[in-house]
Amino acid sequence: MANSPLAAVVLCAGKGTRMKSDRAKVLHSVLGLPLAAYPVRRALGLGAQPVVPVVGHQAQAVEASLRGLFPHAPLRFALQAEQRGTGHAVMAAREALAGFDGRILILYGDTPLLREETLRALVAAHEAGGGPLAMISTEAPTPMPYGRVLREGGRVVRIVEEKDATPEQRAVRELNAGIYSVDAGFLWRALAELKPQNVQGEYYLTDVVELAARHGEVATVRAEFAETAGVNDRVDLADCTRVLQARVNRALMGAGVTLVDPATAYIAEDAEVGQDSEVGPLVSIGPGCRVGPRVVIEQGCVLTRSRVGEGTHLKPYSVLEEADVGPACHVGPFSRLRPATELAEGVHIGNFVETKKARIGKGSKANHLTYLGDARIGAGVNVGAGTITCNYDGVQKHETVLGDGVFIGSDTQLVAPVTVGEGAYVGAGTTLTRSVPPGSLALSRAPQEVREGWAERKRARLKALEAKAGPKKP
Repeated sequence: MANSPLAAVVLCAGKGTRMKSDRAKVLHSVLGLPLAAYPVRRALGLGAQPVVPVVGHQAQAVEASLRGLFPHAPLRFALQAEQRGTGHAVMAAREALAGFDGRILILYGDTPLLREETLRALVAAHEAGGGPLAMISTEAPTPMPYGRVLREGGRVVRIVEEKDATPEQRAVRELNAGIYSVDAGFLWRALAELKPQNVQGEYYLTDVVELAARHGEVATVRAEFAETAGVNDRVDLADCTRVLQARVNRALMGAGVTLVDPATAYIAEDAEVGQDSEVGPLVSIGPGCRVGPRVVIEQGCVLTRSRVGEGTHLKPYSVLEEADVGPACHVGPFSRLRPATELAEGVHIGNFVETKKARIGKGSKANHLTYLGDARIGAGVNVGAGTITCNYDGVQKHETVLGDGVFIGSDTQLVAPVTVGEGAYVGAGTTLTRSVPPGSLALSRAPQEVREGWAERKRARLKALEAKAGPKKP
């Protein structure tokens, strides 16, 4: 069966009692992605088709999360309504894999540190071994309640679970990681033979190893314990996050990215950061982000599913949410770019400026204390401090359009829907309720009035009132 088709089953049905949470364990996140996303991504990276997550506890939430993260992937979901062990969980995937004749990877939804290259080695060992099953084994630095790999004459003969092991078997150092590559036909035949004859009264997937050993040699691939360890509680979750964070950051630094403080750079595994970019301390770059070369991201910035073009400078504590920032832009400090913000080349968005569903043209500036929502802004526009697009009338959102070269004075309210034509000026303090033709000036101020001597007369009246009232009581 050399180069046979590959599918994957990912076991995601458990509640995760030790997490002490109302949320299913596989939905807890590591570097911005749920635990279950990592083995699914590994399987997809190997070309597995289909990938079958077996769901149970909070099945709808788990399925919705994975479909949202992998909208175009060949996912087929299987339901394990009652959790009766790992063998029972794999049985639940049989219908989803009906007609598949190849090798099936069996993975777990709580192992985010498993590497794709380790799985490639497992598949290769399976192909080379000629037996119906290959497995990953490991060795723990300290005693752990894992199944022991039992060998005779160097050949794997079976797995014995910790609870069922004798004292001699518990002394075995080689542990079962629970990750397998199995021939589909053999798997379904072997699962049909399983019986819950163990302390737990469950269908153990590990019993399939003994059946496979009777039909040929069981190939093994060794992996580091940390790579195969599952997440069982919040401490494990934090430990895995730290290990994965260090792995991601080392890879980025090796690719020519400067991390000022790698210990506090939180960068998702699938995020891209270009060469010669610099990432400051306490920066978070979430899943799906794409950062170009020579970008500077200063301290405290948070990026969520955003794109940042070459040579852009993000100043401290700026927040980007599903924003598309072009090259050579300046953003921040303390700017917030909300979803559907698009900045063309050379745009300046300054301190305490918020944008939402705003397309801003090349070289335009909004440097201070401004809100731009539901706006189309041309090239070379200057938006003065304190400008607000009044885009919501209580029922609907309306659009503001500013043509190329428009100048908006400070403290201006643009009451949408409204259009300011190319090259027009809007004076400071204006509340704009009607569109402005190109090249015009719009003002809505009350006339300024100056009353000379008024302040001196007011002070004199106050003094007279104080004299009449007499000394103040203590």
